Amino acid sequence: MPELTGYVRPNGRVGLRNHVAILPVDDLSNAAAEGVARLIQGCLPLSHPYGRLQYGEDLDLTFRTLSGHGHNPNVYGTVVIGIEPNWTDRIAGAIAAAGTPVEAFSIERSGDLTTVQRASRAAYRFVQEASSQSREAVSARDLVLSIKCGESDPTLGLAGNPALGRAVDALIDQGASVIFGETSELTGAEQLIAERCSSPDLRASFERIYRDYVDFIEQQGANLLGSQPTEGNIRGGLSTIEEKALGNIEKTGHHPVSGVRAPAEAVSPGSGLVFMDTSSAAAEMVTLCAAAGSVLHLFTTGQGNIVGHPLIPVIKISPNPLTCQTMSEHIDIDLSALLLGEISLESAKDQILETFLRTARGRMTAAELLGHREFVLTKLYRSA
Repeated sequence: MPELTGYVRPNGRVGLRNHVAILPVDDLSNAAAEGVARLIQGCLPLSHPYGRLQYGEDLDLTFRTLSGHGHNPNVYGTVVIGIEPNWTDRIAGAIAAAGTPVEAFSIERSGDLTTVQRASRAAYRFVQEASSQSREAVSARDLVLSIKCGESDPTLGLAGNPALGRAVDALIDQGASVIFGETSELTGAEQLIAERCSSPDLRASFERIYRDYVDFIEQQGANLLGSQPTEGNIRGGLSTIEEKALGNIEKTGHHPVSGVRAPAEAVSPGSGLVFMDTSSAAAEMVTLCAAAGSVLHLFTTGQGNIVGHPLIPVIKISPNPLTCQTMSEHIDIDLSALLLGEISLESAKDQILETFLRTARGRMTAAELLGHREFVLTKLYRSA
Protein backbone atom coordinates (compact mmCIF):
# COMPACT_ATOMS: atom_id res chain seq x y z
CA MET A 1 0.00 0.00 0.00
CA PRO A 2 1.40 3.48 -0.84
CA GLU A 3 2.77 5.48 2.06
CA LEU A 4 0.80 8.28 3.71
CA THR A 5 1.97 11.76 2.69
CA GLY A 6 1.13 15.27 3.80
CA TYR A 7 2.33 18.81 4.37
CA VAL A 8 4.42 19.26 7.50
CA ARG A 9 3.90 22.69 9.07
CA PRO A 10 6.51 24.68 11.04
CA ASN A 11 4.72 23.78 14.30
CA GLY A 12 4.96 20.06 13.49
CA ARG A 13 1.28 19.57 12.63
CA VAL A 14 0.45 17.75 9.39
CA GLY A 15 -2.09 18.79 6.75
CA LEU A 16 -3.50 16.80 3.84
CA ARG A 17 -4.36 19.88 1.76
CA ASN A 18 -2.38 23.09 1.26
CA HIS A 19 -4.81 26.01 1.22
CA VAL A 20 -4.46 29.74 1.64
CA ALA A 21 -7.49 31.00 3.57
CA ILE A 22 -9.03 34.45 3.29
CA LEU A 23 -10.79 34.85 6.62
CA PRO A 24 -13.35 37.62 7.22
CA VAL A 25 -13.81 38.45 10.89
CA ASP A 26 -17.39 39.61 10.35
CA ASP A 27 -20.20 39.75 7.83
CA LEU A 28 -19.21 43.26 6.73
CA SER A 29 -15.84 41.96 5.53
CA ASN A 30 -17.14 39.18 3.29
CA ALA A 31 -17.10 41.34 0.16
CA ALA A 32 -13.44 42.26 0.62
CA ALA A 33 -12.47 38.63 1.31
CA GLU A 34 -14.33 37.47 -1.78
CA GLY A 35 -12.70 40.28 -3.78
CA VAL A 36 -9.25 38.98 -2.83
CA ALA A 37 -10.22 35.44 -3.82
CA ARG A 38 -11.45 36.63 -7.21
CA LEU A 39 -8.14 38.36 -7.88
CA ILE A 40 -5.75 35.74 -6.55
CA GLN A 41 -6.29 32.18 -7.75
CA GLY A 42 -5.61 29.38 -5.31
CA CYS A 43 -7.06 30.95 -2.16
CA LEU A 44 -10.38 30.31 -0.43
CA PRO A 45 -12.68 32.90 1.21
CA LEU A 46 -14.54 31.69 4.32
CA SER A 47 -17.57 33.98 4.17
CA HIS A 48 -20.11 33.86 7.00
CA PRO A 49 -22.98 35.97 8.40
CA TYR A 50 -21.75 36.68 11.96
CA GLY A 51 -19.05 38.49 13.93
CA ARG A 52 -20.87 41.70 14.96
CA LEU A 53 -22.42 42.53 18.35
CA GLN A 54 -21.77 39.06 19.72
CA TYR A 55 -20.70 38.68 23.32
CA GLY A 56 -19.85 36.17 26.04
CA GLU A 57 -19.63 32.49 25.22
CA ASP A 58 -21.22 33.06 21.80
CA LEU A 59 -18.43 35.47 20.81
CA ASP A 60 -15.77 33.18 22.26
CA LEU A 61 -17.05 30.29 20.14
CA THR A 62 -17.05 32.43 16.99
CA PHE A 63 -13.48 33.57 17.64
CA ARG A 64 -12.40 30.00 18.43
CA THR A 65 -14.01 28.71 15.23
CA LEU A 66 -12.54 31.42 13.02
CA SER A 67 -9.02 31.26 14.44
CA GLY A 68 -9.15 27.44 14.40
CA HIS A 69 -9.79 27.55 10.66
CA GLY A 70 -6.99 30.06 10.23
CA HIS A 71 -4.47 27.65 11.73
CA ASN A 72 -6.00 24.34 10.64
CA PRO A 73 -3.10 22.11 9.48
CA ASN A 74 -4.59 22.05 5.96
CA VAL A 75 -3.84 25.79 5.73
CA TYR A 76 -0.45 27.11 4.66
CA GLY A 77 -1.25 30.74 5.46
CA THR A 78 -4.20 32.99 6.29
CA VAL A 79 -5.18 36.53 5.37
CA VAL A 80 -7.53 38.00 7.99
CA ILE A 81 -9.84 40.89 7.06
CA GLY A 82 -12.10 42.70 9.54
CA ILE A 83 -14.05 45.93 9.69
CA GLU A 84 -12.11 47.26 12.72
CA PRO A 85 -8.61 46.49 14.02
CA ASN A 86 -9.12 45.13 17.56
CA TRP A 87 -11.06 41.97 16.77
CA THR A 88 -9.10 41.53 13.52
CA ASP A 89 -5.82 41.55 15.43
CA ARG A 90 -7.25 39.26 18.11
CA ILE A 91 -8.02 36.53 15.58
CA ALA A 92 -4.76 37.04 13.68
CA GLY A 93 -2.84 36.84 16.96
CA ALA A 94 -4.39 33.47 17.79
CA ILE A 95 -3.46 32.18 14.33
CA ALA A 96 0.11 33.46 14.64
CA ALA A 97 0.47 31.93 18.10
CA ALA A 98 -0.33 28.53 16.56
CA GLY A 99 2.55 28.97 14.11
CA THR A 100 0.63 29.64 10.88
CA PRO A 101 1.76 32.53 8.63
CA VAL A 102 -0.86 35.27 8.84
CA GLU A 103 -1.42 38.88 7.81
CA ALA A 104 -4.28 41.06 9.02
CA PHE A 105 -6.06 44.03 7.47
CA SER A 106 -8.88 46.22 8.80
CA ILE A 107 -11.25 48.13 6.55
CA GLU A 108 -11.95 51.16 8.79
CA ARG A 109 -9.98 54.23 7.63
CA SER A 110 -8.91 52.34 4.48
CA GLY A 111 -12.05 51.23 2.64
CA ASP A 112 -12.62 48.12 0.58
CA LEU A 113 -10.51 49.09 -2.44
CA THR A 114 -7.32 49.75 -0.49
CA THR A 115 -7.90 46.77 1.79
CA VAL A 116 -8.45 44.39 -1.12
CA GLN A 117 -5.30 45.66 -2.81
CA ARG A 118 -3.14 45.20 0.29
CA ALA A 119 -4.67 41.85 1.26
CA SER A 120 -4.31 40.57 -2.31
CA ARG A 121 -0.56 41.16 -2.22
CA ALA A 122 -0.32 39.10 0.97
CA ALA A 123 -2.46 36.34 -0.55
CA TYR A 124 -0.36 36.42 -3.74
CA ARG A 125 2.78 35.78 -1.69
CA PHE A 126 1.20 33.03 0.44
CA VAL A 127 -0.14 31.17 -2.60
CA GLN A 128 3.24 31.24 -4.33
CA GLU A 129 4.94 29.95 -1.20
CA ALA A 130 2.31 27.25 -0.65
CA SER A 131 2.53 26.06 -4.24
CA SER A 132 6.26 25.41 -3.85
CA GLN A 133 5.81 23.16 -0.80
CA SER A 134 6.15 19.42 -1.36
CA ARG A 135 4.44 16.50 0.31
CA GLU A 136 6.44 14.42 2.75
CA ALA A 137 6.04 10.96 4.23
CA VAL A 138 3.95 11.19 7.42
CA SER A 139 2.26 8.82 9.85
CA ALA A 140 -1.34 8.33 10.91
CA ARG A 141 -0.09 9.39 14.36
CA ASP A 142 0.27 12.91 12.93
CA LEU A 143 -3.39 13.22 11.93
CA VAL A 144 -6.60 14.41 13.54
CA LEU A 145 -9.69 13.12 11.69
CA SER A 146 -13.43 13.43 12.29
CA ILE A 147 -16.62 11.48 11.61
CA LYS A 148 -20.35 12.13 11.22
CA CYS A 149 -23.45 10.62 9.66
CA GLY A 150 -26.19 12.57 7.90
CA GLU A 151 -29.53 12.01 6.21
CA SER A 152 -29.48 8.75 8.14
CA ASP A 153 -31.74 5.78 7.51
CA PRO A 154 -31.71 2.13 8.63
CA THR A 155 -29.01 1.26 6.07
CA LEU A 156 -26.50 3.19 8.18
CA GLY A 157 -27.20 1.34 11.41
CA LEU A 158 -27.23 -1.98 9.56
CA ALA A 159 -24.18 -1.50 7.34
CA GLY A 160 -22.57 1.92 6.79
CA ASN A 161 -21.84 2.89 10.38
CA PRO A 162 -20.59 -0.53 11.53
CA ALA A 163 -18.17 -0.50 8.57
CA LEU A 164 -16.98 3.00 9.43
CA GLY A 165 -16.64 1.96 13.08
CA ARG A 166 -14.22 -0.78 12.05
CA ALA A 167 -12.24 1.72 9.98
CA VAL A 168 -12.15 4.13 12.94
CA ASP A 169 -10.81 1.35 15.17
CA ALA A 170 -8.09 0.59 12.59
CA LEU A 171 -7.10 4.26 12.24
CA ILE A 172 -6.89 4.73 16.01
CA ASP A 173 -4.85 1.51 16.25
CA GLN A 174 -2.41 3.19 13.83
CA GLY A 175 -2.24 6.25 16.10
CA ALA A 176 -4.73 8.62 14.47
CA SER A 177 -7.01 10.81 16.56
CA VAL A 178 -10.74 10.85 15.70
CA ILE A 179 -13.40 13.40 16.71
CA PHE A 180 -17.08 12.50 17.01
CA GLY A 181 -20.00 14.52 18.37
CA GLU A 182 -23.66 15.14 17.43
CA THR A 183 -24.69 15.54 21.07
CA SER A 184 -28.47 15.40 20.64
CA GLU A 185 -28.24 12.37 18.34
CA LEU A 186 -26.88 10.25 21.19
CA THR A 187 -30.26 10.39 22.93
CA GLY A 188 -31.34 6.90 23.97
CA ALA A 189 -27.80 5.53 23.70
CA GLU A 190 -25.87 8.18 25.61
CA GLN A 191 -25.16 5.70 28.41
CA LEU A 192 -23.18 3.54 25.96
CA ILE A 193 -20.81 6.46 25.29
CA ALA A 194 -20.63 7.32 29.00
CA GLU A 195 -19.59 3.73 29.82
CA ARG A 196 -16.71 3.99 27.34
CA CYS A 197 -15.20 7.14 28.90
CA SER A 198 -11.70 6.31 30.07
CA SER A 199 -11.97 7.99 33.50
CA PRO A 200 -14.65 9.04 35.98
CA ASP A 201 -13.84 12.71 35.35
CA LEU A 202 -14.28 12.31 31.60
CA ARG A 203 -17.55 10.49 32.14
CA ALA A 204 -18.81 13.28 34.39
CA SER A 205 -17.82 15.89 31.77
CA PHE A 206 -19.59 13.99 29.00
CA GLU A 207 -22.75 13.44 31.05
CA ARG A 208 -22.88 17.13 32.06
CA ILE A 209 -22.51 18.28 28.44
CA TYR A 210 -25.16 15.84 27.27
CA ARG A 211 -27.65 16.83 30.02
CA ASP A 212 -27.12 20.56 29.40
CA TYR A 213 -27.75 20.15 25.66
CA VAL A 214 -30.90 18.10 26.09
CA ASP A 215 -32.18 20.35 28.89
CA PHE A 216 -31.84 23.38 26.61
CA ILE A 217 -33.78 21.65 23.83
CA GLU A 218 -36.55 20.59 26.21
CA GLN A 219 -36.82 24.09 27.69
CA GLN A 220 -37.96 25.37 24.29
CA GLY A 221 -41.15 23.32 24.56
CA ALA A 222 -41.07 22.52 20.85
CA ASN A 223 -41.92 19.32 19.03
CA LEU A 224 -38.65 18.26 17.39
CA LEU A 225 -40.22 15.74 15.03
CA GLY A 226 -39.12 16.72 11.55
CA SER A 227 -35.96 18.32 12.90
CA GLN A 228 -34.74 15.45 15.06
CA PRO A 229 -35.27 12.91 13.52
CA THR A 230 -35.21 14.94 10.31
CA GLU A 231 -37.75 14.64 7.52
CA GLY A 232 -35.10 12.72 5.56
CA ASN A 233 -34.59 10.32 8.48
CA ILE A 234 -38.33 9.70 8.70
CA ARG A 235 -38.69 9.22 4.95
CA GLY A 236 -35.87 6.67 5.10
CA GLY A 237 -37.56 4.66 7.85
CA LEU A 238 -36.23 5.93 11.20
CA SER A 239 -39.15 6.58 13.51
CA THR A 240 -37.44 7.67 16.76
CA ILE A 241 -34.30 9.43 17.97
CA GLU A 242 -33.40 6.25 19.89
CA GLU A 243 -33.26 4.24 16.66
CA LYS A 244 -31.12 6.95 15.13
CA ALA A 245 -28.77 7.06 18.12
CA LEU A 246 -28.15 3.32 18.22
CA GLY A 247 -27.10 3.40 14.59
CA ASN A 248 -25.15 6.61 15.07
CA ILE A 249 -22.78 5.29 17.74
CA GLU A 250 -21.85 2.27 15.61
CA LYS A 251 -19.52 4.51 13.61
CA THR A 252 -17.45 5.36 16.72
CA GLY A 253 -15.98 1.87 16.87
CA HIS A 254 -14.95 0.26 20.13
CA HIS A 255 -12.05 2.28 21.55
CA PRO A 256 -12.44 4.09 24.88
CA VAL A 257 -13.43 7.75 24.75
CA SER A 258 -10.19 9.41 25.82
CA GLY A 259 -11.16 13.08 25.52
CA VAL A 260 -14.14 15.41 25.89
CA ARG A 261 -14.08 18.85 24.27
CA ALA A 262 -16.18 22.00 24.06
CA PRO A 263 -17.28 23.09 20.58
CA ALA A 264 -14.27 23.97 18.36
CA GLU A 265 -11.83 23.26 21.21
CA ALA A 266 -8.47 22.10 19.86
CA VAL A 267 -7.71 18.39 19.51
CA SER A 268 -4.04 17.43 19.20
CA PRO A 269 -2.50 14.34 17.61
CA GLY A 270 -2.26 11.49 20.08
CA SER A 271 -5.67 12.16 21.60
CA GLY A 272 -7.36 8.91 20.51
CA LEU A 273 -11.17 8.94 20.29
CA VAL A 274 -12.53 12.36 21.33
CA PHE A 275 -16.12 13.45 21.94
CA MET A 276 -16.86 17.08 21.02
CA ASP A 277 -20.05 18.86 22.01
CA THR A 278 -21.58 19.75 18.64
CA SER A 279 -24.80 20.35 16.81
CA SER A 280 -26.05 17.44 14.72
CA ALA A 281 -26.46 19.74 11.69
CA ALA A 282 -23.99 18.50 9.09
CA ALA A 283 -22.27 21.73 8.02
CA GLU A 284 -22.10 23.08 11.58
CA MET A 285 -20.56 19.88 12.89
CA VAL A 286 -17.95 19.57 10.12
CA THR A 287 -17.07 23.25 10.62
CA LEU A 288 -16.53 22.73 14.36
CA CYS A 289 -14.33 19.70 13.67
CA ALA A 290 -12.20 21.66 11.21
CA ALA A 291 -11.82 24.42 13.80
CA ALA A 292 -10.61 21.83 16.30
CA GLY A 293 -7.90 20.64 13.91
CA SER A 294 -9.46 17.85 11.84
CA VAL A 295 -7.81 17.52 8.43
CA LEU A 296 -10.22 14.96 6.90
CA HIS A 297 -13.82 13.98 7.58
CA LEU A 298 -15.46 10.57 7.05
CA PHE A 299 -19.21 10.97 6.52
CA THR A 300 -21.76 8.19 6.17
CA THR A 301 -25.11 8.95 4.55
CA GLY A 302 -28.24 6.95 3.88
CA GLN A 303 -30.65 9.24 2.05
CA GLY A 304 -27.86 11.33 0.52
CA ASN A 305 -26.31 14.23 2.45
CA ILE A 306 -24.07 16.26 0.10
CA VAL A 307 -22.15 18.47 2.56
CA GLY A 308 -18.54 19.51 2.02
CA HIS A 309 -16.16 22.04 3.56
CA PRO A 310 -13.75 24.66 2.20
CA LEU A 311 -10.62 23.38 3.94
CA ILE A 312 -11.00 19.69 4.75
CA PRO A 313 -11.97 16.87 2.36
CA VAL A 314 -15.23 15.13 3.27
CA ILE A 315 -15.38 11.48 2.16
CA LYS A 316 -18.99 10.44 1.56
CA ILE A 317 -19.87 6.79 2.29
CA SER A 318 -23.26 5.20 1.55
CA PRO A 319 -24.63 1.65 1.78
CA ASN A 320 -28.04 2.63 0.35
CA PRO A 321 -28.39 1.17 -3.19
CA LEU A 322 -30.96 3.79 -4.25
CA THR A 323 -28.79 6.68 -3.07
CA CYS A 324 -25.69 5.23 -4.71
CA GLN A 325 -27.63 4.97 -7.98
CA THR A 326 -29.47 8.30 -8.00
CA MET A 327 -26.79 10.44 -6.32
CA SER A 328 -23.67 8.66 -7.48
CA GLU A 329 -21.76 11.90 -8.15
CA HIS A 330 -21.86 12.66 -4.40
CA ILE A 331 -20.74 9.25 -3.13
CA ASP A 332 -17.04 8.41 -2.74
CA ILE A 333 -17.55 4.90 -1.36
CA ASP A 334 -20.47 2.74 -2.53
CA LEU A 335 -21.09 0.11 0.17
CA SER A 336 -24.41 -1.14 -1.21
CA ALA A 337 -22.81 -4.57 -1.68
CA LEU A 338 -22.40 -4.75 2.11
CA LEU A 339 -26.11 -4.12 2.69
CA LEU A 340 -26.94 -6.79 0.09
CA GLY A 341 -24.68 -9.32 1.81
CA GLU A 342 -22.24 -9.54 -1.11
CA ILE A 343 -19.17 -8.36 0.84
CA SER A 344 -18.11 -8.60 4.47
CA LEU A 345 -17.69 -5.86 7.06
CA GLU A 346 -13.95 -6.46 6.84
CA SER A 347 -13.98 -5.86 3.09
CA ALA A 348 -16.07 -2.70 3.56
CA LYS A 349 -13.60 -1.46 6.16
CA ASP A 350 -10.75 -2.02 3.70
CA GLN A 351 -12.59 0.01 1.05
CA ILE A 352 -12.94 2.91 3.48
CA LEU A 353 -9.27 2.78 4.45
CA GLU A 354 -8.16 2.59 0.82
CA THR A 355 -10.22 5.65 -0.10
CA PHE A 356 -8.98 7.46 3.00
CA LEU A 357 -5.39 6.84 1.93
CA ARG A 358 -5.99 7.96 -1.66
CA THR A 359 -7.76 11.10 -0.45
CA ALA A 360 -5.05 11.84 2.09
CA ARG A 361 -2.48 11.65 -0.70
CA GLY A 362 -4.36 14.26 -2.75
CA ARG A 363 -7.23 12.62 -4.66
CA MET A 364 -10.18 14.99 -4.62
CA THR A 365 -13.46 13.94 -3.03
CA ALA A 366 -16.87 14.24 -4.66
CA ALA A 367 -17.68 17.25 -2.48
CA GLU A 368 -14.44 18.97 -3.51
CA LEU A 369 -15.06 18.31 -7.19
CA LEU A 370 -18.63 19.61 -7.01
CA GLY A 371 -17.64 22.77 -5.13
CA HIS A 372 -19.36 21.97 -1.83
CA ARG A 373 -17.65 24.39 0.56
CA GLU A 374 -20.19 24.70 3.36
CA PHE A 375 -18.80 26.83 6.21
CA VAL A 376 -21.40 27.34 8.94
CA LEU A 377 -20.69 28.90 12.32
CA THR A 378 -22.60 27.69 15.37
CA LYS A 379 -24.58 30.52 17.00
CA LEU A 380 -25.41 30.06 20.68
CA TYR A 381 -27.79 32.97 21.22
CA ARG A 382 -29.04 36.29 19.84
CA SER A 383 -26.55 39.13 19.35
CA ALA A 384 -26.82 42.36 21.31
